[in-house]
Amino acid sequence: MTQKNLALVTGANGHLGNNLVRLLISKGIPVRASVRNINNKEPFAGLDCEVVQSDITNKPSLVKALEGVEVFYAVGAVFKLWAKDPAKEIYEVNMEGTRNMIEAAAEAGVKRIVYLSSIAALNYSRLPAKESYGQNPDRRNMYYNSKNDGETLAFELAKKHNIELVAVLPSAMIGSEAFAPLSVSYNILRLILQKQIPVETNITLNWIDVKDVAEGCYRAAIKGVNGERYILANEQCTSIRDTVKIARQLFPELQLTLPVPLPKPLLYGIAWIMELTSKMAGKAPVITTMDIAMFSGLQQNFDISKAKKDLGFAPMNSEQAVKEALMYLMNNKRLLYK
Repeated sequence: MTQKNLALVTGANGHLGNNLVRLLISKGIPVRASVRNINNKEPFAGLDCEVVQSDITNKPSLVKALEGVEVFYAVGAVFKLWAKDPAKEIYEVNMEGTRNMIEAAAEAGVKRIVYLSSIAALNYSRLPAKESYGQNPDRRNMYYNSKNDGETLAFELAKKHNIELVAVLPSAMIGSEAFAPLSVSYNILRLILQKQIPVETNITLNWIDVKDVAEGCYRAAIKGVNGERYILANEQCTSIRDTVKIARQLFPELQLTLPVPLPKPLLYGIAWIMELTSKMAGKAPVITTMDIAMFSGLQQNFDISKAKKDLGFAPMNSEQAVKEALMYLMNNKRLLYK
């Protein structure tokens, strides 16, 4: 039996994917949630949706998942900045996944795709960054490269197969429903609460509540202009130091200390040692030399007027988003200590 307005969300057990599934259900839209591991039931407890197995690296599984779907929210992707073999584990998977998702959508007769890109695919040479400035010319990070090249490929293939595609570019998503392991962005707040960010790196983040990004994705599906990209972020970024200050005000009993400023050469040295031990342990370091080189001092400020005008995007301010996300973590100790 076919369902009118059926939506598919890939990566539906991830942070954004799961919150998007919840939002669509609340709007009365029939949802098919796609995951790699069908045995992971926790994110879907009590949710009225169909859960199916598919993998972005397996096109036949995507074609099957997309049968009867009108709107495809292509959220599933590898989201990590570090890997033992970043070209293979991040870049190649995301590029293959993008190709498979668009081609599978074409085979299944999908009419419209909301493609999850990233602020990683923006040009920061002029601030505030905006969609029309084109893509990021910095080619030092494989995750960033995968988002830039993946978005380009998605638009090319959608045009070739005559599918409407809108790209959304979210910033650092935090807050609301989450399941272990936490996303890269959300985990930074966990590290702050765990007192694991002792030094100042001059890295800023553009915090955005994940519920606002989910709403932005939905609005992109119904209001977004075909072939366009929309930044889903706040206008101003927040330093790690200021984020710690918010946590200190909320939870004085934790006695959190502000990160200590260090000279850049010393930061590089610390990051180099962390990378070395991480390669041996096979676990992502808290900070890398590339993080320092690419992000230290970078102001992640955005012009979001296009998303406001076309989509009616109206996000919660960054400080409130941080406060709510910190409260959520403190109230969900299973996430805090994983």
